[in-house]
Amino acid sequence: MKHDDVLFDDKNVMAMKLLHYFITEKNYNPIILQGVEDEIWLENLQEEYQVVRIVSGYIHNDEQFDFDKFKTKRIMKKIKRKTLSLFNMNVASFFLNLGENVNLKDANTKNSICIRLKEESDLNRNETAKKAFPDLKKKLKFTEKGTELFMKITGDISKHNQEDARKVEKVFKSKFPMITYILIAFNIILYVTPVIFGELNNVILDFCVHGPSIRYGQYYRLLTGTFLHTGLMHLLLNCYSLYVLGSQLESFLGKAKFTVIYFVSAIFGSLFSMTFNGDTASIGASGAIFGLMGALLYFGYHYRVYLGNVMKSQIIPLLVINLVMGFVASGVDNAAHIGGLIGGALITLSLGVKNKSSWFEEINGWIITLIFLAFTVYMAFFYGV
Repeated sequence: MKHDDVLFDDKNVMAMKLLHYFITEKNYNPIILQGVEDEIWLENLQEEYQVVRIVSGYIHNDEQFDFDKFKTKRIMKKIKRKTLSLFNMNVASFFLNLGENVNLKDANTKNSICIRLKEESDLNRNETAKKAFPDLKKKLKFTEKGTELFMKITGDISKHNQEDARKVEKVFKSKFPMITYILIAFNIILYVTPVIFGELNNVILDFCVHGPSIRYGQYYRLLTGTFLHTGLMHLLLNCYSLYVLGSQLESFLGKAKFTVIYFVSAIFGSLFSMTFNGDTASIGASGAIFGLMGALLYFGYHYRVYLGNVMKSQIIPLLVINLVMGFVASGVDNAAHIGGLIGGALITLSLGVKNKSSWFEEINGWIITLIFLAFTVYMAFFYGV
C-alpha cells in the first residue's frame, strides 16, 4: 500500500478534519500523554467538554470498549489533578474505527459522550454530536482533497498555533512593574517621613482604619490606613511581598487592571476589618497584598496549563501558610486578609483575564462584585457597630 493511500484514507482524513475543527475553531490544545497509541487528546478548559478524544484504533467488541472507558476515566483523573480543575471534567470521545457490534446505547453519561464517526454522513444521524457540537458538520466541509487538503489543514493549524503562542508570550513577557514600585515607594515615604519628624503615632492615630471614625464620616481611612505601618519590620515584610506578587501580577494583567485590583482589595480588606474588629484600629498593606494573591489565584486558574505546578507548589501553599499564621499569631488582622483575598479575586473576575475571560464572565463578575460590595458595606457600617 502506498504511503499516500494510508495518509489519505477515510479514517485519517476524518481525524485531520476533526483536528482542524477543534484546534482552529474551538481553540483546543493537544495533550501530551505517554503510552497512549492511536489516540489524540485535546483540551480547552473554557468549553463545556473540556477534553476531546479522537480515537482511530480499532475497537471490535464490548469488552475492548469497556476497557477503553476504564482507561479514559483513569487518564481524566490525572488531567483533572494536573489542571487543578475544581469540578468534574467532561470528555467527548470520537471513535473513527469502532466495530458495528459495539453497543453505544448506554455509553453516554453525565460527564462523557461517545460518538461513532466513520464518515461525515454519520453526523446526520448522531443526535449527541449535533447537540454537543452543532456547527461540526458544517465545519468539516472542505473543497480541497488529497495533498491539497493535507496542506490546507496543517497550514491552518500551524498558523493558529503560532498565533496562540504569540498571545501567551505577550501575556507572560516580563514588563517593567512601574505601579508596583510606585506603591512600594509610597508605603516607604509614609513611614519614613513621620518617623523623621517624630509624628508616626499621630499619623497612625489620624489615618488608620478605625471603624467608629469611618462611620462618623472619615471615609478616607479605608485607604490611608492601608499605607501605614507600625514598624520597620512590618514595612519591609509588606514591601517585599508587594514586590514579589506585584511585579508578576502587573506584568500578567497590565498596569491599569493591577492598579484597580490593588485599591479595590485594600478597600475590601478595610471593610472586613471594620466588620470583625469592632473598635480596634488596623493598619498595613497586607489586605491589599492578599488581594493580589486572590487575583493571582484567579489568573493562575485560567492559565493553569502553564502555571499548574507553580500554583500547587508555591502560590497555594504560600496563601495557606499566611492565613494560618494570621489565625495563630497575635496582633494580625486576618479579617483584612480574608476581605482583601475575596475582593482581589472578585474584581479580577470582573476585569477579566486576557485571551481567557468571556464578555459574559466579566458581566457576571461585575454583578457579583457589586452585590458583595453592597453586602460588605452594610455589614461594616451597621453589623460592625
